[in-house]
Amino acid sequence: MAEERGRILVVDDNRVSRLKLSLSLEQQGHSVALAENGQQTLDLLKAEPFDVVLLDMVMPDMDGYQVLQRIKGDPQLRDIPVIIISALDETDSAVRCIEIGAEDYLPKSFDPVLLRARLTSSLQKKNLRDLEKAYLQQEVTLRQSEKLATLGKLSAGMAHELNNPAAAAQRGAAQLQSMFSRLQQTHLKLCGLDFSDAQLEALLSLDRTAQERAKKPTYLEALGRSDREVEWETWLSGQGVENAWEVAPTVVTLGYSRGELAALAAELNPAQFLAAIDWLNCSAAIYSLLEEIGQGAGRISEIVKALKSYSYMDQSPIQSVDIHDGLDNTLVILRGKLASGVVVRRDYAADLPRIEAYGSQLNQVWTNLIDNAIDAMGGRGEIILRTRHDGEWVVVEIEDNGPGIPEATQPHIFDPFFTTKPPGQGTGLGLNISHNIIVQKHKGRVDVTSQPGQTCFAVRLPLRGADGE
Repeated sequence: MAEERGRILVVDDNRVSRLKLSLSLEQQGHSVALAENGQQTLDLLKAEPFDVVLLDMVMPDMDGYQVLQRIKGDPQLRDIPVIIISALDETDSAVRCIEIGAEDYLPKSFDPVLLRARLTSSLQKKNLRDLEKAYLQQEVTLRQSEKLATLGKLSAGMAHELNNPAAAAQRGAAQLQSMFSRLQQTHLKLCGLDFSDAQLEALLSLDRTAQERAKKPTYLEALGRSDREVEWETWLSGQGVENAWEVAPTVVTLGYSRGELAALAAELNPAQFLAAIDWLNCSAAIYSLLEEIGQGAGRISEIVKALKSYSYMDQSPIQSVDIHDGLDNTLVILRGKLASGVVVRRDYAADLPRIEAYGSQLNQVWTNLIDNAIDAMGGRGEIILRTRHDGEWVVVEIEDNGPGIPEATQPHIFDPFFTTKPPGQGTGLGLNISHNIIVQKHKGRVDVTSQPGQTCFAVRLPLRGADGE
């Protein structure tokens, strides 16, 4: 057995026993501190680190049982091994100490060789526990680092996604203010002209048409649109419209036919028609701007809603999760990367049940798998999202038509720090964390099949498998 050296606290109310044991331990190379009662023991343990406590059982005020219970009941002290050394050579006493949490129990007078062996074993166990705690803390730190890296990427994408509709709404609001001023002027012109009831109804009919068509404007390819605008500009100029070049694009966008405006021209006199065209142009522009602002605000609302659902804000750790909602919200979050040339095809099962799961952690898995698929395809290709119900399981498949994962690489893809991405572009923790979330937290499994042109990650989740501890 390898020798271990440590910081030992010797607790005994007998001064001679303390000094004798201290001398023996120091000769073995240990660092030793002394305590003569229970309270002094607890104070020392909280003040400085120790590797092992050698605790006497029979002491005044606070006996060994009480001290041991206090040590094992304190989260900061409970991992320190405690070896009981007592004059009470009784089986019941030894059993009671072991049940409370003592590492070992030795009667006085003990065999020094036996104490040395037990002490070495306790130190080895303590060192292993310390290493395990350090490893777990490092793993938590790395996981947090990966989550922050993912969050950073998503935040950048979200900033871009939010900026576009926000800029559109802001631009539309600025244009709307100017257009309202013009509308007021055209309205004053209309008020100065006498319109019959039939003429007013004709104007209102075109106005209603403008409102409807602003919601679904006519889209033409550039060349075709240009030809239509030239045709309308020529016709409007022939009717005496001075700003025909400005009105023509509005007429084309709203899809007015020649017959609709010709009927208006026939219904009104020239002065009325020119005022009506100016008014209609302003009204149609305002309707279009309002629609643009509404779409921008709606897009922002959609993104914020998806973000909230994606992170499961204000909800308990384990929820009743709709897998399809999680996948769709993830696609919203990743829309910036998908827009460049990735086609997503959904093949969702209609009967897919909800599952008990950690919703935000599952969304982290979907993000990692979909994001990896996008990167693997170089930002261009097809991703297929499939779901199905298989007995007590829900199966989610994420497939891409990228180059595939080399056969020699496949056994290592879930290993921590393993990555095929260039330096600085991947931590090698994304798939490892995703695997642990599915397997450890949800009692599921993740399988991968890959060949050139097809890679599929299949995630199997039990309907009620999340570890709620």
